[in-house]
Order: sequence, then structure tokens, then C-alpha cells
Amino acid sequence: MNTAPIAHGGSIVNLMADDERASELKRFSRDLGSITLSAAAAYDLELLMNGAFSPLTGFMGRDDYDVVLSRMRLQNDCLWPLPVCLPISAIQAQQIEPGQSLALRDVEGFMLAVLHVWDIWPIDKKREAQQIFCSRDVRHPGVRRLLESDADYYVGGPVEGIQLPLHAAFKSLRNTPMEMRQRFKKLGWRRIVGYQPQGPMHRAEFEMTLRVMAQTKACLLLHPVITTAMPGDIDNHTRIHCYLAAGKNYPANMMQLNLMPFAMRMAGPREALLQAIIQKNYGCTHVIVEPDHASPKPDADGLPFYRKEAAAEMVASLCHELGIEIVACEEMQYVVEEDVYLPASEVPTGVRTRHINNDEFHSKLRNSRKIPEWFTFPEVIDVIQQAYPPRHKQGFTLFFTGLSGAGKSTIARILYARLLEMRSRPVTLLDGDIVRRNLSSELGFSKEHRDLNVKRIGFVASEITKNRGIAICAPIAPYSSTRKYIRRIIEQYGGFIEIYVATPLAVCESRDRKGLYAKARAGLIREFTGVSDPYEAPEAPEVCIDTTDMTPDEAVQEVLLYMERSGYMR
Repeated sequence: MNTAPIAHGGSIVNLMADDERASELKRFSRDLGSITLSAAAAYDLELLMNGAFSPLTGFMGRDDYDVVLSRMRLQNDCLWPLPVCLPISAIQAQQIEPGQSLALRDVEGFMLAVLHVWDIWPIDKKREAQQIFCSRDVRHPGVRRLLESDADYYVGGPVEGIQLPLHAAFKSLRNTPMEMRQRFKKLGWRRIVGYQPQGPMHRAEFEMTLRVMAQTKACLLLHPVITTAMPGDIDNHTRIHCYLAAGKNYPANMMQLNLMPFAMRMAGPREALLQAIIQKNYGCTHVIVEPDHASPKPDADGLPFYRKEAAAEMVASLCHELGIEIVACEEMQYVVEEDVYLPASEVPTGVRTRHINNDEFHSKLRNSRKIPEWFTFPEVIDVIQQAYPPRHKQGFTLFFTGLSGAGKSTIARILYARLLEMRSRPVTLLDGDIVRRNLSSELGFSKEHRDLNVKRIGFVASEITKNRGIAICAPIAPYSSTRKYIRRIIEQYGGFIEIYVATPLAVCESRDRKGLYAKARAGLIREFTGVSDPYEAPEAPEVCIDTTDMTPDEAVQEVLLYMERSGYMR
């Protein structure tokens, strides 16, 4: 194949209204209802408007949706593996009728497009989960997002675009399919292989792409998915700088970097097929499909949700219809004696190899361990170390949890004073009572409100941690899932130290100055932790303290010793 392929379905679909029509739609929008788009819906809308989702002309209606679920086809029999629908709540669905037009707005209220409603229908979430993800297991992140979503309906219909979503950073790297096709033409590129890394670019990925470029005699479109970072991922700005740094190692004028705002579903083979369609629309003649492409991590038992080669097999089986060539790649391994990367099948028997998986890489970042140069480029290490400094320079959160009366607040206040005395970093105390007065005064004490209060504390702590400060949090935080969620969002930016104040319930009740336990046992306070609502003890806290026979100063000393041993203090 020596010329850029035609777009999927025949041509790039242009959903952008001309200036006159856009002005008319803006005037018209004053009388329209509005939908504020989630981040994922805004990414889908952008790919609809810029032509990456050609031949779609809007969010799918019910008929297309049903055929996509069952046969990976649109009604006209055009290959399409995943639904692109606009989710809405039941309340919104009651206010919308077919034939109506809606303004689609971003979270800031800017109108991006108008949707002309054709269909509204309830989502059969279990059916969609089974068809798309081949699973109803909520351990699969795509299944969990679908089943736990507040949206219970889809609305579909054609879209008229007014303006693409605003991206303030890296504007020169956000080209539409037509703009990339024009650039390829200007550069004289006729064979282009597309690659969508979902993490930073390290030597294994670099060596793999070089081999593919030589094999296919093609130039490279490095096309990373840039969307909202998942908890635990490297932030997007750092990741983009990693691509820019690693990209300098390619031969001159043989690689182009372009960013794609794609809402990852983690749907394995079906998602790999959709990504191949997108690459074709951008003008690629070849596409790289890796092992476990677009697949989530294995479940808690270590079992994968999809076979390692399932994505490559599905895309390869349909490449004749796609009109784009598939390059299925193996995992690359570093051969120590030769200082080279080789595909796993080409590694000689008995030689020493090394590999760092994604979890190990992130663990090294969180724990300020050295990242070896055989794993990545020095310039990439420099970029990462700017974003993830050594532990003694990182921000971190000290998260106390335990029953009411366990001693959390007293220990936290003393620790706050000691850290202020040390003057190593800015310190903020987010005690439960303080937060209740200043951040969550409108919340009650239902399970939902208590959980929301803790999540607010976690969000504030994550911002403090991101800006290299110390956050001290002392809520009860009785639910394990909420504490794990907060750990994930904070560990994107720095350290998280969970301190379980494991004082027994009887001791806590004996210290009850406010009489809360007595009121709870008398039935005057409902859903009180430790009495009428459970406390889920941490499974593996960094520090565990029982204040039954320990003074607050001794407890603080335990925390400070842990911080010193773990490298947070110098």
C-alpha cells in the first residue's frame, strides 16, 4: 500500500458548521436546553467533530447502537466495534423528546455543538457490559464505570459542531485527521505506521517502533492517547514531555507526534479495532497492535480479562475490510550481555534478560528509586525526575483513620506543630471537625454524606501534595474503598502514609467527652461508626498505633520515625 488510505466509510466527515451557520446556532441556543458533557463525552464529541470517528455523523441512535453491540456493524453494514452514545440521567431524559435540539457544553459552559435528538432509550447496562467487555465483573474498570454510572439513558442524533474543545497546552500537537493527512502529503510520506502508547515512551517501545518502521518501510505517527489521567498514572503534561524527549532519538524527519483525546474504554479487542479505524482516518497505512492492547490489568486473582493476543487476532482478521495493514508486536526484552532489546521470541535460550513492568516503574517513582538507563533514555529520566522529585522533596499526606475517640485529632495536632517547627515544607491540618465547619458544613451524617466529606478531604490533600506540601488528615474514614480511592489520587503526586489509630472501641467509649457513643447506643444518633455502622479496619497501614497505653507524644514519635526511615525527612 503506497498511498494514504481513504477514510473509513469513504471520506472524512466534517461536522463543523460554517461561520454563518455557527452564528445562527449560537443565537438559536438561547432557547435550547443544554447538556454539560463529562470529560469522556467531550472527548467523543471532539473525535466526532474533527473526523476521527468517520463515518459517524453524531452520537449513535438506538438502531446503530443495537447492531454495534451484536455484530460490530452500523446499520449500513460498515464495520464499527464500539458504541459512541451520549449518556444522560433519568431526570434529563424526562425533559428531552425526539425532534428537540440541545446545546452541548463543556464544564465551563462553552457551547461546543448542537445535538439534534433522534432517539432516547434506557441503557441495558448488563447487556452492554457483556457484549462490549465480555464480562459483568466490576473488577474490570470499564464494566465498573458502566454499571456504577449515574447515567441511565442514551440520547442520540446528528451533531453540528460550533467549536472544538479548548486545549490550552501543546496546541501544535493537536491536529485533526485532515491536518495530519495534509502534513504527510507535504512531507512526502506515503507509508505511515500509527502507534498509540498509553504510558511514557521508554527504550522498549522505542526499539519496537524502530523495528516496525524498518519492517514496513514506513514513517511513524506517534499518536498517544491523552485524556484524564487514571489514578496512579503519570500526569499528562509530564507524559507529553517524555514523548518529546524520547522523540529526539528517532532519525530526522521520520516521526511525527500528535495527541489524541480518546476516552479509553479498556475494551480489549473491540477497542483495538476502533483505534485502528481512527489511525486509518488519520492517514496511516499500518497500525501497531501490542499484546494486551487496550486491556485492563488482570483481576485480583491475577487472571487477565482477555487473551494476550486477542486484540491482534481480531484486528488482523478484519484488516482486509479495514484497508490498513496490521503489525502485531511482541513484548520486547532487554538482553543484558548484548545491551539490546529483542522480541521475546528472538531472545536466545539461557541469556540474562531484564524487564520492568508498569507497576514496578510507578513503584520506583513513588519510592524515589533509581530508574536504570537500560530501561529508558537519560533525557526521559530528567523529565520524570522534575515531576517526581526525591522523597525528601515530595509532598505527602499523613492520613489518620480510626474510631471516634481513638486519639487521631490529638496526635494530628501535635504532629502538625512538630512539622511546623521543622520547617521542611508547608503543612496543612485537615482535621475532621475543622473540615466539617469550613468545607462540608452543608453535609449531614448519613453514610453518603460522611463518604463525600472524606472524599473532599482527599481532594484537598491531593492538591496540597501535588504542590509539594504536607497534608495531615484526621477523619474517621470508616470505609476501606474510600481510603483506597484517596490513596490512588494522592499517590499520583507524592506520598501517602496511612496511620491506623487502632484504639479499641471500649477505650474510645470511655473517653467520649461529647457523649456521642451513649447517644448512638440509645438510638438517638443513627449510622454511628462502631455502634450502628461498621468500621472497616485498614489491611496494611504504614503505621499502626494503639493509644490505650501510649501518650500522644509517643504516638507522634512513631509517625516521625516512620517518615525518617522511609526517606520523607532529611
